Amino acid sequence: MTISTIDTRTALIVVDLQNAIRAYHVAHPVEEVFANAGALADAFRAYGLPVVLVNVAGRAPGRIEAQPGAQAQSPMGERPADALEFVSELHRTESDHVVTKRTWGAFTATDLDAYLRSEGVTQVVIAGIATSAGVESTARQAHEFGYNVTLATDAMSDRSAEAHDHVVSSVFPRIGETGTTAEVIELLASTRA
Repeated sequence: MTISTIDTRTALIVVDLQNAIRAYHVAHPVEEVFANAGALADAFRAYGLPVVLVNVAGRAPGRIEAQPGAQAQSPMGERPADALEFVSELHRTESDHVVTKRTWGAFTATDLDAYLRSEGVTQVVIAGIATSAGVESTARQAHEFGYNVTLATDAMSDRSAEAHDHVVSSVFPRIGETGTTAEVIELLASTRA
């Protein structure tokens, strides 16, 4: 375990675990990612800590080489009507704070930083898909805003194992601490006993 501690006011941020993601091919079993993120959300709620659920409803402007929307297409064609809804495994509640983003990072042009500061949050635990896109961008932004950052590496995945492994081993240690869902939940329990 490399997570040293969980601050008194820590929030969970779950990135892009919405129904549209079910159609994506990712390197790790998506059911395990969803279950781990759901376990984290349940634990944070049980301790009265903020849970932030982030979905994506667009993309940043600007030219890119990749075909816009190519990776987001469902194998069945058009996205389902409930594409932006959070996966049921997260057990969404009324107390969860919802952020809809239009870029990779959840802090850009949203109320996320203002919400976290209003809640007295000093640390964030981040999970979601994709490790090298929305999760990494959100983690970098959180670090730049001065939050202690923890990344639940078994509650995230990427389109390729190589991209996931690179970010987890080379990027995350420079901006925060990493650990498993079980380790985060264990620390939550021990710091609140």
